[in-house]
Amino acid sequence: MCLRLSRGLLPRRRDDYMLHKNRNIYVFTTDNRFSSEWEIVERKGKGHPDTLADGLAETLSIAYSQYTIEHFGAVLHHNFDKVGLLGGRSLVKFGEGHLTHPIRVLINGRASENFGNEEIPVKKLLTETAHRFFIGFFPTLNPARDLDIHLNLSVASSPGFVENGEKDHTGARKYWFSPRGFCDLPEISRLFSNDTSLGCSYAPLSQTEKAVIYIENTLNSPSYQKERPWIGSDIKIMAFRSGKNLDMTVAIPQVASYVSSLEAYKNNIESARQDINMLIKNHFPELQVSLFVNTRDDYEKNEIYLTAIGSSIESGDEGLVGRGNRANGLITPCRPMSIEAACGKNPVYHVGKLYNVAANILAERIYELTGTEVEVFLISQSGCSLKNPWKTVVILHNVYENVNSVQKLVQECLEDVPSITSKILKEELEIWF
Repeated sequence: MCLRLSRGLLPRRRDDYMLHKNRNIYVFTTDNRFSSEWEIVERKGKGHPDTLADGLAETLSIAYSQYTIEHFGAVLHHNFDKVGLLGGRSLVKFGEGHLTHPIRVLINGRASENFGNEEIPVKKLLTETAHRFFIGFFPTLNPARDLDIHLNLSVASSPGFVENGEKDHTGARKYWFSPRGFCDLPEISRLFSNDTSLGCSYAPLSQTEKAVIYIENTLNSPSYQKERPWIGSDIKIMAFRSGKNLDMTVAIPQVASYVSSLEAYKNNIESARQDINMLIKNHFPELQVSLFVNTRDDYEKNEIYLTAIGSSIESGDEGLVGRGNRANGLITPCRPMSIEAACGKNPVYHVGKLYNVAANILAERIYELTGTEVEVFLISQSGCSLKNPWKTVVILHNVYENVNSVQKLVQECLEDVPSITSKILKEELEIWF
């Protein structure tokens, strides 16, 4: 069998690109466009266990940061980017559903438990935040009964401090998670990268990518769910486009208390199918869609996607930070992607968060400037300046003459990276759905 590759997947020759370098900023221009022949796009909705894990981790980080800013004037060292959710169990039947075993919430990570001599009520803060988070998504949950929270926290620092019997130094790694004062928060005077890592993004979104986001956002919108209270939030979309033909598979859970019978379940599926087809027809008319909904349903065996609260987290499925959508809200294996988990990381200096968000912003601004497809890669070196990545790579997928303006824009955006922190903490910038 012969496999024919699209142009977008063929190896590119070195001379396909023209390099423009200014310090550590590399701008490549090429007339090789991103392949428009086919693409694969996935999105996990806000009730998906992986999205919930991302959301909880980010919510915990914001709540902790806001607390320490209010009480001490600075974001203390923390990270909750290893949060995990272990699914509970539920009983569902037409007209009724409830949890029989709780959802286990594993709050894994590290957080400063004091600032000088003042203790921080970390466990209380995180537990109450987790309760509010889940009630916000699933109002029928009883936190005391339906959530089993495990706090697996550490104050151990990463490698970097070696005992040698000498006097403790200001800002020593030893006090990373037990700061004596501002002297042990070195990022206040000099912002630096916590890790050697990569953040990346691209612009613009394709029509398929826009369609996937738009459909999930619509189905999970308060107005849509108010009119159709049967629809659950654990909506997942997988799309494959070849030319103008879009094949889309959608998983849509239904909430048992609003579904009286199998016939009602089938009618709801058909209603959702019609809505999705209409959304695509009205907003993405150039795409010819073939739609598949709840492909695992087996009506004869009475195996259907019927749930108590609208998410598979109620019945054994697990969620982990970093396994879901990237910082732009999509999973796009044909595009630049970083495996870094952005959610739950410290918003002050964790490049796994800041550089992925910054790459999104930078890609969009470069596209606005040039009007051409662009890919952005920000590569950090641990301990080096946050505003001066080790390597910044911009790929313009079209010939563009005024490269100097691109390099200037890159420098401006990098200087502005610290502003991302305040936008995240004010919840003006969401990175998880």
